[in-house]
Amino acid sequence: MWDVVPGRRRGVDMTPDSRNLAARWDEAMATALDEARRCAAHGDVPVGAVVLDASGTLIARAGNERELTNDPTAHAEMLALRRAAQVSGTWRLDGCTLVVTLEPCTMCAGAIVAARVERLVLGAWDPKAGAVSSLWDVVRDARLNHRVDVVAGVRAAECETVLREFFASKR
Repeated sequence: MWDVVPGRRRGVDMTPDSRNLAARWDEAMATALDEARRCAAHGDVPVGAVVLDASGTLIARAGNERELTNDPTAHAEMLALRRAAQVSGTWRLDGCTLVVTLEPCTMCAGAIVAARVERLVLGAWDPKAGAVSSLWDVVRDARLNHRVDVVAGVRAAECETVLREFFASKR
């Protein structure tokens, strides 16, 4: 089961509306996991992301491409947000949901806030670089001009396994 994460708390807080969305998040996370596996095949850390518009339609998808493109900013979240903005014709992704297999870093969390993403759905936590609750809470910082709803732990075990297997193969 997954968590709706209010504030900095990581406890389960399932609302009736969030229970009804479980199938949508699982399906979107499956697509993000496909992207993660795809990018692992070309040597990138397996992180995948998708963007859903306000109606729940998938409008963008991406996996990490840092190794592929030699671009330190080519994180799955950044690429998916850029592609969603192109499809939408605006940088304001109001009403959109970003689904990502790993808790975003500070760069990606800042981009999520800047893009005005409504909701972030994440799989695995990143205790070493996470900026959604693990180390920082950029997406819900009250000092910023926008805050993002967070749903965490969607298919977390599967997301963690993909990462663990990738790094085990590198050792």
